[in-house]
Amino acid sequence: MRSETKNIINAFSDYSSWLNQLQDIDDSLWSKPIATGKWSVSEIVAHIIKWDHHLLSEIIPSVQKGDGMVFPEYDPFNKKASDYAKSGVSQSQLLEEAKNKRNQLINKLNELSRETLYKPLTANGITHCPHTGTPYSLIYIVKEMIDHDHHHQKQIIHFLKQSN
Repeated sequence: MRSETKNIINAFSDYSSWLNQLQDIDDSLWSKPIATGKWSVSEIVAHIIKWDHHLLSEIIPSVQKGDGMVFPEYDPFNKKASDYAKSGVSQSQLLEEAKNKRNQLINKLNELSRETLYKPLTANGITHCPHTGTPYSLIYIVKEMIDHDHHHQKQIIHFLKQSN
């Protein structure tokens, strides 16, 4: 695997280690919205678990078959993640699940050929990202997910700093 690909997958795996920083969050902060109208830390972690699961169970198999990638409607999909976080799942269980799911995803990505990772495919029928004009591929989606991780990590870090 070329170093660029390896760097992207390694950057994606960093989230799993970062989760260790959340193990000692006080229960009151774990379930408290990070801002008015926003999710809690637990809901954000559940949200990322659900997206990792979708990549693992739907996107990668579809890519391996040479089919396009299909992403669900965001709001109902994200609501399921929020509901799961509020279902009584413990902080330690949710963090463990998040690490396991991301590690499964990283292992799967590492098994894929460069050709599979970079093959141009559609995302919900669209060939190119409307923001960048870049052709969609699995590796492009992984890079998007890294940005998604960073967005939520920054939110959590800011919230925790404000709360101390």
